[in-house]
Amino acid sequence: MREALRGLTTRGRSFLAAGLAAVFSALILGEKDLLRVAVLLLALPLLAAFYVGRSRYRLACTRSLDPYRVQAGGNARVLLRLQNMSRLPTGTLLLEDKLPYALGSRPRLVLDRLGSQQASSVAYTVRAELRGRYQVGPLTLRMTDPFGLCEMTRSFPSSDRLTVIPQVTPLQLVRLAGEYAGTGDSRARSVAVHGEDDAATREYRRGDDLRRVHWRSTARVGELMVRREEQPWESRATVLLDTRAFAHRGEGPTGSFEWAVAAAASVSVHLRQAGYRLRLVTEAGADLDANESTGDGLLLDHLAEVKASGRGDITTLIEQVRRRADGGLIIAVLGLLSTAEAAQLAALRTSGTTCIAFLMDSQSWLNVPAEVKAEAEREHAAAALGLLQSGWRVVGVKHGDLLPSLWPQAARGQQGFALRAAMAETVTMGGGR
Repeated sequence: MREALRGLTTRGRSFLAAGLAAVFSALILGEKDLLRVAVLLLALPLLAAFYVGRSRYRLACTRSLDPYRVQAGGNARVLLRLQNMSRLPTGTLLLEDKLPYALGSRPRLVLDRLGSQQASSVAYTVRAELRGRYQVGPLTLRMTDPFGLCEMTRSFPSSDRLTVIPQVTPLQLVRLAGEYAGTGDSRARSVAVHGEDDAATREYRRGDDLRRVHWRSTARVGELMVRREEQPWESRATVLLDTRAFAHRGEGPTGSFEWAVAAAASVSVHLRQAGYRLRLVTEAGADLDANESTGDGLLLDHLAEVKASGRGDITTLIEQVRRRADGGLIIAVLGLLSTAEAAQLAALRTSGTTCIAFLMDSQSWLNVPAEVKAEAEREHAAAALGLLQSGWRVVGVKHGDLLPSLWPQAARGQQGFALRAAMAETVTMGGGR
């Protein structure tokens, strides 16, 4: 009750003050009618505090997010459901859900009175502009009586997490070297070539299923021979994300680092849908696998929180990849590179491995003087030439470029030689200046 009295509004306190003043006036003047008015003025806020205090501890609240994982720039719907667990009806409820600044201002909602055991729901929408993981809640509830004399606040301890992933852009289906083509485009292929089972055989071992006995080979060899188990070959891809802070330019969602993160997410989802077993490696030390069980969620959740690292070099990224050489396809989203760093990356190009680099000219994300811009372009061209000479495919990226328009270049074949010659000419002319 004491806490309820502390929740009296300005109107409620004014009623108390007026009631006390009327009491003293009635006693001094001997007016009984004024005393009745004073009692009424005093009773109203006290009754309101009692009314609000009784129903304060009998409310249940649940929150649901739809969806709980949303792309940057998308909307999520938050549904709040409140139920009055007490026998007394409530007054008007004022709701305020706590939100981080990135999700917008705190929503303030009004819920009409709830009867005994009655439940009601309200909803609001948040727009997520920046990727990350955000806490939604806790909910703050303000209860008032019908006359607005008393107001009490209650905070529910529960909160939920909204994951804002990078924007995933659909990409065109193209044929990439380094894959194992099978059923459909870019699908894994089985070793089997005669029916469902591999025609290769081996000696019978105790415990082998007799249904797998290959009778033709048994008759030819003179001892029991069984079919080998099917051995699937998988299309494997490794996506590299350059998280070095000094390799990127710009701030916020328009910076080059955010472009790189969104590109890595789009490429990863595209390759997963094409049937690849995917591995994501970052310079910050992350090494994640996406398969049928984990799906895209593991990669996207990590990319939702990945940050540019102030320390680190390209050697760390290379060592991370070499710890488990999967072969197949390597797609790297790289920031600014020096020629020495490009030479280090060349070591990842081995026999049976196709390497594709989306090499970003991060300086184009800034307005810089013409001389600085020209020097940055020469360094960018030299790094691209170094990768091309080592067998990488290089797709140049400048500010304003869209990944869907660049993606088909990742599948080019002999075009790389023409680009290599053009890069060499650019570097030669730049050096001559």
